[in-house]
Amino acid sequence: MARLDALLAGFARERSTGALRVGRAGTIYLDEGRVTYMECAQTPSADRLLTINGRVSEEAMRAYQGGGGCGLMLEQSPVTQGELQFLVLGAVLDAAFFLLPVTGTRPKFHPGRQHWLGRQWFFDVAGLVRETARRRARLAQAWPRADLDTSPVRPAARLPGSRVTLSDVQWEVLVGADREATPLDLAGRLGRSGYSILLAVREMAAAGLLETGDPLPRRDRRTAEDRPPHDPGAPHLPVGPVVNADPLDLTLLMRLKKALEELS
Repeated sequence: MARLDALLAGFARERSTGALRVGRAGTIYLDEGRVTYMECAQTPSADRLLTINGRVSEEAMRAYQGGGGCGLMLEQSPVTQGELQFLVLGAVLDAAFFLLPVTGTRPKFHPGRQHWLGRQWFFDVAGLVRETARRRARLAQAWPRADLDTSPVRPAARLPGSRVTLSDVQWEVLVGADREATPLDLAGRLGRSGYSILLAVREMAAAGLLETGDPLPRRDRRTAEDRPPHDPGAPHLPVGPVVNADPLDLTLLMRLKKALEELS
């Protein structure tokens, strides 16, 4: 079965328009071969983030999804164009992180189907693959074992020292952890991206703030599942049409998100 990024490259060359459903994992929306949006069952969508953070009410969101669309939301709600753009970028990068490595599922394409946000922004497939690889590499660097990603978050009973410094995301994780919720459960509750919570959990594990079970393995003994699924140095697949709708803005936003992550 072809990798999902290779399949998307084929749709790009054919300039296909529609929705690619990846089993129960999520859906990828395309317009003339270009990715316009991704949603993943494991991570909060852009509309979910807007409602859980109080930017748009549940009732209003249903109206926008039912036919009002993105234009009506920008007209009637306090959400600005820039805020929505940044939010959609984060949601798509989050979904790509979990969807692109998916294997063992035969995706089904639904021609003509579009997301309710419409044709607002386009995402380069090769760029999404590179960002996914960068994020996985950073997770492995923070804590090289992947078992914490799917285990309940359990704060340590004692601090490893006399004081600690936490980022805002790490603080929210500690406050929200009930020793039963997994990192992705917390992402949905807190209105945060799944990746940001995974990274916070792994960094706190490295700082000794979480119960982690077995001792940390040596970095040169990482298993295959802990390594990035994509090789950042590998040749990039052709992706068909040139991205020509706000590509500069999206590139700058991706750089900004990366800088903010590194500062946190």
